Amino acid sequence: MYDSSGQEESPSGNTLPEYDPRCYLCPRNKRSGGAQNPDYQGTFIFVNDFSAVKEDQDDYESAESEEKSSLLLKAEGVKGKCYVICFSPAHNKTLADMSVKEISVVINTWQNLYRDVQQNTPFRYIQIFENKGESMGCSNPHAHCQAWTTSHLPEEPAAELHNLIEYRRKHNSCLLCDYLAVELEKKERIVAENDGWLAVCPWWAFWPFETLVISKRCIKNILELEGERDVELFAEIISVITTKYDNLFETKFPYSMGIHQAPLRGTDEEHAANHVHFHFLPPLLRSATVKKFQVGYELLAEPQRDITPEQAARRLQALSTDLYRNKLEGSS
Repeated sequence: MYDSSGQEESPSGNTLPEYDPRCYLCPRNKRSGGAQNPDYQGTFIFVNDFSAVKEDQDDYESAESEEKSSLLLKAEGVKGKCYVICFSPAHNKTLADMSVKEISVVINTWQNLYRDVQQNTPFRYIQIFENKGESMGCSNPHAHCQAWTTSHLPEEPAAELHNLIEYRRKHNSCLLCDYLAVELEKKERIVAENDGWLAVCPWWAFWPFETLVISKRCIKNILELEGERDVELFAEIISVITTKYDNLFETKFPYSMGIHQAPLRGTDEEHAANHVHFHFLPPLLRSATVKKFQVGYELLAEPQRDITPEQAARRLQALSTDLYRNKLEGSS
C-alpha cells in the first residue's frame, strides 16, 4: 500500500441534452462515414465505420525466412467485423440512468448479435465491451458499446480460458463456480447480489474499485439465459453496479466493461470449462478527479494496490441504492 496524489482531472457532470444535432450516434444524424442513422427508438446497431478488423482483409504473409526470425517473430492475420451498439436514442442516458427494462433490451441485442454471428459467420470469438468516459478514451458521450468479432481468440479471454481448462482438468470442477462459493461463504468482498448474479471486488483486483460479476448458474454464453426473468436479473445487477459507481464520487463514473463467455466456435472442452462473467475496470482512485495510472513499478514489475478489495467492497456496499429501487419501481 502506498499513497500517490495522482493526476487531477475534471469531474464529469450530467449536463448533456437529450438530443445533440452534432452527435453521430443520435437518431437521424449523419455519421462520420457519411451514413445516416434511422429514427431509432430502442437500441441501434451498425457496423463500425472505421473498423479495426475487417472481413475482406488480405491474408498476412510473413517475409521472415531466417531460422531465428521464424522462431521469435511470429504474426498471424486476423479477420473480423466490428459493431457499434447504441443503448438508447437519448444522448444523455448511460446504463446507470436506464431502467431495468431498457437495459434488458440492450442484453437482448447482445444475445441477437451473438446468435447471428455464430450462425452466419466463420468467426471464433465476439468481445462485447463498453468504454465509458473521456478518461477511458471514449470520444462520444452518447451511451454505446462495441462488439468485435474475430477469427482468432484474443489474448485476455484466451489466457482466462487456458486457466479455466487447466483447473477443470486438475479438480474436475469449474474454477468460477468454486470461486463464487468462496466469496459467498466469506462475504468480505460482495458488492451486490441477486438470484442470478454475484458482484464482488475480486481478491486479485488491480484497479481500486474493480468488480467482477459472475453468473450464479454455470452458463457458458449469454444465449443460455433462460427467458425474460434471467435477462431481468442480468439487467438488475448491471443497474446496481453502474448506479453505485455513479454514486461513489457523485460523477458519471468512467470504466471499461467487458463480457467474457464461451467462444462462438471451439472445442467441447473449451465450452465445458467456460462460465459467463464480466469485468468492470474503473480508473478513478480517490475522487472524481484523481485517476490511477499503471506506470513505473506497476508497469515494469508488478501491480500495487492503492486500496484492498475488502475496503473497496465496503465503500460500494455502503452506497445508497435509492436510485436503483426507483428504477425498479418505474420498470415494473
